[in-house]
Amino acid sequence: MNAIDRQSPCAHRRQRTVHRLALVSGVWLAVVLHPAPVGAQPAGRASRAETSAAQLPTSSAAEISAAFTPGEALPLVLDTIRGARDTLFVAAYSFTSKPVATALRDAQRRGVKVFVVIDAAEATKGYSAAQFLANEQVPVRTNARYALQHNKFIVADGTTVQTGSFNYTSSAASRNAENVLIVRNDPTLGAQYAREWRRLWDEGVVMPPAY
Repeated sequence: MNAIDRQSPCAHRRQRTVHRLALVSGVWLAVVLHPAPVGAQPAGRASRAETSAAQLPTSSAAEISAAFTPGEALPLVLDTIRGARDTLFVAAYSFTSKPVATALRDAQRRGVKVFVVIDAAEATKGYSAAQFLANEQVPVRTNARYALQHNKFIVADGTTVQTGSFNYTSSAASRNAENVLIVRNDPTLGAQYAREWRRLWDEGVVMPPAY
């Protein structure tokens, strides 16, 4: 194998990275240009402080589900991911769950735009679900702005929010006492969580593929 042949995989990976960055930029242009809900403020600390629960009533069409662990929490999370048709914005702290990572990878393969922001400590692990996703060309960023990026939530299609104490780990699914809450068909709540997710994403740095 000559030198040019040996360099080709690296060149192809750089090309894919450039294409991926272009895709992410295009998605964010769409997000920025999408009309905000009436009364919404730009993302930032002030807007979060000014946006109270009283200003964000739950939609009358909203459907709310809850689950606990050990028990049915993981299936509820997986149903949220598998039901997405357009976008999945994920904020995670500890992330080692193979079922969740695989579901996110599969969602991207069927055309859903998947983005993940995680606590920076995940980047120091030998291998994690986040690294698996980065290797699968899912955009992942690490956030080191805080002592912990301790959020655990998913925004699906802008209208469904999954939140709660549940980390995306096998321990959370089978050993810990955790909770998961799903609110569906609530674009107002979805927009609030999406703004917070975007703030965390904008503060993050790209987790590159390991190969």
